[in-house]
Amino acid sequence: MMQTAFRERSDTLERLLHSRTRYMRGRLLDEARVYLSGPMDFVASREQEKRQGWRSRVGQFMRERFGTTLYDPWNKPEVLGMPHYGKEDEFSAQVREQWTFEDSEEGDRKRAEISVHFWPTFHIDLRMVDTSDFLISYVPTNIYSVGTVHEIATARLQRKPVLMVCPPVVFSEVARLEEHLKGRGDEEGLALLKQVVERAPLKENLRGTPSLWYMALVDGHYFFDGFGFAPYLEEFGWERGHLDALEERFPPRRPLLPYLERLNAEIPPRWDNEQKAYVENAEWLILDQPDES
Repeated sequence: MMQTAFRERSDTLERLLHSRTRYMRGRLLDEARVYLSGPMDFVASREQEKRQGWRSRVGQFMRERFGTTLYDPWNKPEVLGMPHYGKEDEFSAQVREQWTFEDSEEGDRKRAEISVHFWPTFHIDLRMVDTSDFLISYVPTNIYSVGTVHEIATARLQRKPVLMVCPPVVFSEVARLEEHLKGRGDEEGLALLKQVVERAPLKENLRGTPSLWYMALVDGHYFFDGFGFAPYLEEFGWERGHLDALEERFPPRRPLLPYLERLNAEIPPRWDNEQKAYVENAEWLILDQPDES
């Protein structure tokens, strides 16, 4: 009985693999290499972001749906001959706590040590950008991230597409706290809350409008206001999180995942302002890999 059950499971797996291979063959994204760019440092929880963040979902979606090669800075590929080179985890940012502005020989020594410490990560992340065909970037307007900007600029200097997700930014808890303080007549608390909102990056962006600089750098046809996770939650077994609540409140008008489904079949044209028409987009240079079989 066990052998029969095992044989049936094996047959089912073989059919699934065969079906997936047929689906992928001749498609665009099974040949593609994609780098996942976005904040890693100033996020609410590096551990949660690494294990359950948007990269985990998009990576699973593209690998299982299309067979795409994904470069994820949380899970960097091994460097041959140097297996630990540039590895990064939820504790990597702790070295920043040792930084000093002390104007002395000791201060110079410490800054030199810390600056060199992150070089391997800097090196391998930009190498992954270099070897990718395009980037998928998550850029909330309220999170500070220098590395993301550098990666996007590097890709665009190479004329690589950067598919940029700019979600709505909303701080409903701030409004609730304000009402709570008003209800208690706490004028000092209200004054402190106002100062926090003015000084901290708590500026709401309900439409997810990107930076004007990004508009010029990335180009208008590569922007998305959400991932569109909802239709895929059950299929991929994703546990609901804050991004799902955000997309329920602000349903994406231009979601990324359905775009990737279409991209897998054909390169989308781009709108040309001079010709006032859609034209072929030559930025998409996904090279046909040699068949190893």
